[in-house]
Amino acid sequence: MVTEVTHGVKVTVRAEYKSEYSRPMQHHHVFTYHVTIENNSEYTVQLMRRHWEIYEGNGTVMQVDGEGVIGEQPILAPGEVHEYASGCHLKTGIGKMSGYYTMERLMDGKEFLVTIPEFTLIASYLCN
Repeated sequence: MVTEVTHGVKVTVRAEYKSEYSRPMQHHHVFTYHVTIENNSEYTVQLMRRHWEIYEGNGTVMQVDGEGVIGEQPILAPGEVHEYASGCHLKTGIGKMSGYYTMERLMDGKEFLVTIPEFTLIASYLCN
């Protein structure tokens, strides 16, 4: 589990390898990740967009941009928490992800970036 705080917004990520959906011999490795976003700032904020950088063990880098997270653009008042789960698949059994959220402070429309901490994706059979 990794955590990062940017402008009072705390992002925690926990990743897991899903062996039951993975097929290593076919270069298909499935990972899920659970994200918790806590608004510890004094402002109400809205998550507008996301940007991910996904690194595979073979050197491939993918960039993914989109509106909100899992189809939502959550609004978080001070002290509120938003959680979601998502996933990705890699051709290799090891990789990493990082990125940022573009957030908007609702009182004045000011946008700012919130860091998504880098986390590793490692197939459980590689940890022995």
